[in-house]
Amino acid sequence: MAIKMLMPLLGQTMEEGTIIRWFKKEGEEVKAGEPLLEVMTDKVNMEVEAPESGVLRKILAQPDEIVPVKEPIAIIGSPDEPIDHLLGPSQDVRSEKPEPTSSAVEISTPQVDLTRAYEPSGAFATSERVGEGKQIFASPAARRAAREHGVDISILADRGTGPGGRIIEKDVLDYVASIRATPLAEKIAADLGVDLTTLEGTGVGRKVTSEDVQRAASAAPISFGQTIPFSGLRKAVGQAVESSARSAVHVTLVAEVDMTECVRMRECILQDVESRYGVRISFTDIITKAVARAIESKPIVNSTLREDSILIHDQINIGIATAVENGLVVPVVKDVPKKSLIQVSKEIKELVSKARDGKLDAQDLSGGTFTITNLGAYGVDTFNPVITPGQSAILGVCRIAPKPVVVDGQVQVRQMMNLCLTFDHRVMDGAPAAEFLSGLKRILEQPYLIFV
Repeated sequence: MAIKMLMPLLGQTMEEGTIIRWFKKEGEEVKAGEPLLEVMTDKVNMEVEAPESGVLRKILAQPDEIVPVKEPIAIIGSPDEPIDHLLGPSQDVRSEKPEPTSSAVEISTPQVDLTRAYEPSGAFATSERVGEGKQIFASPAARRAAREHGVDISILADRGTGPGGRIIEKDVLDYVASIRATPLAEKIAADLGVDLTTLEGTGVGRKVTSEDVQRAASAAPISFGQTIPFSGLRKAVGQAVESSARSAVHVTLVAEVDMTECVRMRECILQDVESRYGVRISFTDIITKAVARAIESKPIVNSTLREDSILIHDQINIGIATAVENGLVVPVVKDVPKKSLIQVSKEIKELVSKARDGKLDAQDLSGGTFTITNLGAYGVDTFNPVITPGQSAILGVCRIAPKPVVVDGQVQVRQMMNLCLTFDHRVMDGAPAAEFLSGLKRILEQPYLIFV
């Protein structure tokens, strides 16, 4: 039995998605669970799986189209079964027969005045009167082409070259060819505040593509007096931290850690690990393993507050806050205690690479129970990180720097670092949070405890 495939909800804040590409063509066989298309949400690009096995009978949303959640994007069914009953008036199947005039599509109002006008192709053209405005005459082929290319047919009202100024298919296709940028590029440009008129396109017909816009955005410095749109990923991040700040009771504790032994251990294993496993161990990798070890002794920091209960998670899944173009994402390393330092290092690097390439999927971003955010590379000595929604604590990692420290009555230069733990005071009090931070400090100062 044929079904409509709907735009899925790929995140709690998702309202719409942009079709990036289809992996199958109409008429090709699909299997339930295999990747069928790629969709861009406010945060990342994600592959969407086919919900059923069958044949991709009809694609209802083309690449670059923006589709609200739960709206139809395709029809999947058996090869020969009828699907007319699943097609709305704006989604007619291609046919060589003339389309009846009753299939006219409303533009923006139900007050439509329909007439008929014959086009040389043999198909009848329909007209619509928008409110009290000007009538718009267009052939069914023109309307179909407009739908497929995401063109509002009303903007061609004065450009029709058919009999009596009617809009025909060629008018739509000519307009599409004249567009300087793809619809997706226009959306991203609006989100990032990029002026499309300044860009050289690299797409087909020298059109500006989304990649052209993203390159321009990454290269363009922010200047005084500039207005930056608060939308897309930037808006999604803003809404998430605002919600967290309003709902959780944030308290931040700061502890100074002597990282001298940790630095020494990393230097000892760095070359051997890189030559044997092809991965370069970072301090974030080591800290991630140390955090998991410390959580095992103080599981309250690995929890979620519900309406009338506190859930202590049975897995330690650590999110790594990652800066990307115009925002922040938090990919998650699952079940950290069961993975070696090498495995954790490889996984973090893969996730960060996917994040910066816009290739993260829903699985990469889900299931986090604790988050680490590292600003050490920017020379930061202390800050107040905001808890990731749905979690109860987040660890801020600062720079490692040589400082004079009194050790056994003697002043020595040691490699020192601050850790900033923000916790939700509704879930835990200061004492257990401080005990966790103290335990983490002990592990990092004796880093071989990570492997015990």
